[in-house]
Amino acid sequence: MSYPETLRYTKDHEWISLDGDVATIGITDFAQRELGDIVYVEVETIGTSLKAGDVFGTVEAVKTVSDLFLPVDGEVTELNEALANSPELVNTDPYGEGWMIKMKVANPADVATLLEAAAYEALVG
Repeated sequence: MSYPETLRYTKDHEWISLDGDVATIGITDFAQRELGDIVYVEVETIGTSLKAGDVFGTVEAVKTVSDLFLPVDGEVTELNEALANSPELVNTDPYGEGWMIKMKVANPADVATLLEAAAYEALVG
């Protein structure tokens, strides 16, 4: 499994990439493998300000539904529209075309407090 070193990670298996105060968020390679074939991604929090740890949506796989947790405080601004017709992008390219949301981060410094790739890899073993 891969864990790009340019990203930060949560213990809940989300990844985050920061560009200024705009973050892109998705689930990790480990998470998508554990879930299996992704069939639906639901996010109904566009335009909503949330706190770190709040549920921003759900991901549905063939056998289960899992909550998606926001890594840092901020406002959800965009959903990856490609997932509506191709949710399997989360499986095939979790760090690229399979991203889930973009958000305006309240405090960009908070991203630095999340797990680095090596720490996340150690967490999932």
